[in-house]
Amino acid sequence: MAYSKTNNTPNKDISYLNKDYSQLKQNLVEFTKTYFPDNFNDFSESNPGMIFLEMASYVGDVLSFYIDTQIQETFIQSAQEKTNLLALAYNLGYKPSVTNASTTEVDLFMEVPAKGTSPYAPDFDYALTINKNSNFKTTGGESAITFTLENDVNFSISSSLSPLETIIHQTDGADNPEYYLLKKKGKVISGTPKTKTFEIGPSQRFLTLELSDKNIIKIESIIDSDGNSYLEVPYLAQETIFEEISNDTSNTPGLSQYSSDTPYLLKLKKVPKRFVARFLANNTLQIQFGAGITSNTDEDIIPNPDNIGLGVKDGRSLLDLAFDPSNFLFTKTYGETPKNTTLTVTYIVGGGVKSNVDSNTITRKNTVLTSDNIGGLDSGVKTTVINSIAVNNPQAATGGGPGDSIEDIRLNSISNASSQLRTVSKEDYIIRTLNLPPQLGRVAKAYIIKDDQISASTSSRISNPNSLNLYTLGYNSQNQLTPLNPATRQNLITYLEQYRMLTDSINIKNGFIINFAIEFDIVVFKNFNNQEVLLNSINSLKKYFDIQNWQFNQPILISEIFNVLGQVTGVQNVEDIRFKNKAGNALGYSKHSYDFGSATINNIIYPSQDIGIFELKYPNSDIKGRVVKY
Repeated sequence: MAYSKTNNTPNKDISYLNKDYSQLKQNLVEFTKTYFPDNFNDFSESNPGMIFLEMASYVGDVLSFYIDTQIQETFIQSAQEKTNLLALAYNLGYKPSVTNASTTEVDLFMEVPAKGTSPYAPDFDYALTINKNSNFKTTGGESAITFTLENDVNFSISSSLSPLETIIHQTDGADNPEYYLLKKKGKVISGTPKTKTFEIGPSQRFLTLELSDKNIIKIESIIDSDGNSYLEVPYLAQETIFEEISNDTSNTPGLSQYSSDTPYLLKLKKVPKRFVARFLANNTLQIQFGAGITSNTDEDIIPNPDNIGLGVKDGRSLLDLAFDPSNFLFTKTYGETPKNTTLTVTYIVGGGVKSNVDSNTITRKNTVLTSDNIGGLDSGVKTTVINSIAVNNPQAATGGGPGDSIEDIRLNSISNASSQLRTVSKEDYIIRTLNLPPQLGRVAKAYIIKDDQISASTSSRISNPNSLNLYTLGYNSQNQLTPLNPATRQNLITYLEQYRMLTDSINIKNGFIINFAIEFDIVVFKNFNNQEVLLNSINSLKKYFDIQNWQFNQPILISEIFNVLGQVTGVQNVEDIRFKNKAGNALGYSKHSYDFGSATINNIIYPSQDIGIFELKYPNSDIKGRVVKY
């Protein structure tokens, strides 16, 4: 037995491993027998003294349980309580959802009058814009589901992002067009806009509001009684957000000519009026504002670069002190807090499994918001145009369901924390580029490699480790590959700038387009119609060479082409397949010519060393087939 160095008393052997009731009780009994044999030696259940041992075991068991539980709830991998999981998820930058909305594309129709004589054309002055937050309903009575339009749909323009279809809808007695039917697509989400107002009194630090609806999809806007907007940010310390501004002559005169393909430009906007929104365990939504007020100047909080290092009034030098670089980027007030005003909160409510509706069921107008693209329209004709608006969903709405489960929150939070919204690998850059929102321009293809340069001394190519070449291509209105226009390129630069590594330099370049034509000879079985088999063969090649299925540096496997044609019903044998390069801007093709013969090795047509992509640009004329007979 060991003795204490201070008071010459023996140290008692205590076990710290027993944590449940029975083990604690047994340990106390053994402890008492060892160290107090003369004071207590009756351990029968009838002995009143056992009450104290059992009470001590009970208290130890309860404390042990709560300590273990608290430790478990501090780690997202083991937490079980939803309140704790939500707090951990927000700390890791993930915002859980309490409901999932279904989405689909709808066909929107609008009738506009004709103008002109021989030839007639639609009068696009009356082609209105159907504004976002317009909503439509499914067929049915009280059980009808409401769907809300996510973006504006402008019927006056046609682009690769939003192509416009036009057909003659109504003619006069002389068979001349009177009205044209315009058709466009728009994306809708299952949900109904709702509003709630809050009366706000004197300034309150970190003002918190709560929306009691249980199935909120998102907050659309928060506007005070003076017309000021409060914008949502991931966390209150973030002072800038991406803002989409209309690409028109007033905002961007140098890029407005590309507005049909790039209707919006991406800008970074400073948002002193901001808020965060977080779901609580009971699925209600909590809104929190910052702690600042407009009377405080930024210099009170943000260090002035002119004053850094000058020292303070007590004579201490600041040259050897560490500064937090983030203090130059955001104020510690975390945004302005509203005061003495009325806040109007608009939010979308809906989603759930019941929002997954069949095709051709979203056919009723509920609240349609429209705006003119020019002024001075005839009110009667305009009313006729508005009344003609119709909607239908050719595809079913899918994606609706319950919100994140406990395991969803756990796994998504871990995944979100590991990504950290940064582009590090080659795949990160490609995915981030292709995720550019479509209203900012459509990036169809992306490929990234390290930059290299020609050495002046050896004339060999050497790698430039801190520079990357990002090759991109977009679509035109015919879904054909084309270089990105300057407006889309500028949006991509702004977008990637917020995510790229500090040491990475990105050179955005146009990929090379290699256009080609294909000819083939086939033998058809007897008792099959030659023209029908030939048409089916051409359609199979159209589907195979659909540009959606092709990427940069993807070779053409001639053996696969033989298989595609050989699987067409009625084809007995594929005799020959020939590829021809098509080049020349005057002919409507890419200016880059390519030697298919030299690039073909072992029945594989390889792309060039420069980053390029094969495109069958005009499948209706550049696929030619022939039925040969013996």
